[in-house]
Amino acid sequence: MIKLVTVIGARPQFIKAAAISRAVNTSFSDEIEEIIVHTGQHYDSSMSNVFFNELQIPKEKYNLNIGSGSHALQTANMMIEIEKVVLEEKPDAILLYGDTNSTLSACLVAIKLHIPIIHVEAGVRGYNKRFPEEVNRLVCDHMSSLLFVPSIAGIKSLEIEGLKHKKNGDVISLDNPGVFHCGDIMYDNTLFYKEKIKNRLDSIFSKYDLPKENYILTTMHRPSNVDQNETLESILKALNQLIDSHGKTIVLPLHPRTKNRLDNQPELGPLLNNERLRIIPPVSFLEMIELEENSDLVITDSGGVQKEAYFLKKPCLIMLDETPWIELLESGNAILTGSDYNKIVNGANEFLKKGRLYEFMDMYGDGKASEFICQEIIKAFN
Repeated sequence: MIKLVTVIGARPQFIKAAAISRAVNTSFSDEIEEIIVHTGQHYDSSMSNVFFNELQIPKEKYNLNIGSGSHALQTANMMIEIEKVVLEEKPDAILLYGDTNSTLSACLVAIKLHIPIIHVEAGVRGYNKRFPEEVNRLVCDHMSSLLFVPSIAGIKSLEIEGLKHKKNGDVISLDNPGVFHCGDIMYDNTLFYKEKIKNRLDSIFSKYDLPKENYILTTMHRPSNVDQNETLESILKALNQLIDSHGKTIVLPLHPRTKNRLDNQPELGPLLNNERLRIIPPVSFLEMIELEENSDLVITDSGGVQKEAYFLKKPCLIMLDETPWIELLESGNAILTGSDYNKIVNGANEFLKKGRLYEFMDMYGDGKASEFICQEIIKAFN
């Protein structure tokens, strides 16, 4: 039996972990034992507990309750507590997702204790080291023994950095890691949960009396968008313009960070008074899938939501200056706008004129990445 310690701490990781945990419990429970450690990086129950319950993620064995803080303080506190868990459990490997401080902390603990690291969603690059996520993913990739890459672009990025795609017969070690193109586990999840919402009795539309069509779904939470009045005002003005010019409703699930900012900036209040701007509390993953699937357009600064929009064949405006998911841009189904008023309005106009036309390209696998990952883990540690 292979013992894995899975470390997660933020909303996107909860969702990703659901895919691997589901595969383990469904097909590999006789070969893999998974122990989940929740760092508490996202400590708001609306951003944490609801995902465990709804996605049926196995209950974490450890909750470290770290909470927020500076990068240094948060990372240090996580390392101290994760090390205690690892020394207690003595796992065969540490399973990590993405690029959060939880991932970085567990990576540093594991490498110092000479425990193999498995990195899911490896190879993602934005080529901008000003972003802490870029630094985190770089460090984790180069410390990992198994790297599971969602896209061909990620494989190419790793090859440039000297991490080669695994060939049959290669011996896997820290100095000769296994690099695999596996597809995207979020595509696995989107397909799986899309079926789950078909017969939901507690629809998000009835819950908040929302329209079931003719709306634009918007999310925003990045500091670059919400921490400064100028950028937040630009986005809100653009959303109001889209309401006025297209007669559509804007559905805006409000992230706690954004809500706190708006609550402390009353001068932005008039931009929130449009009756077609429907602000609702944070939603669960299934509710987000439901909202995405029925929308005409998605506007977001979330890395996960921009991909989910693609999986569900929805055009997307990405309110960032860059995205590591360059395939979305190259396919023509997403546009980078940052917080720029004109780029948001013009991009939305372009997509809304096209209607629901969409060219879907098989860029992120076949929806079975989780099974592939489990199989390769078993091969590597048996």
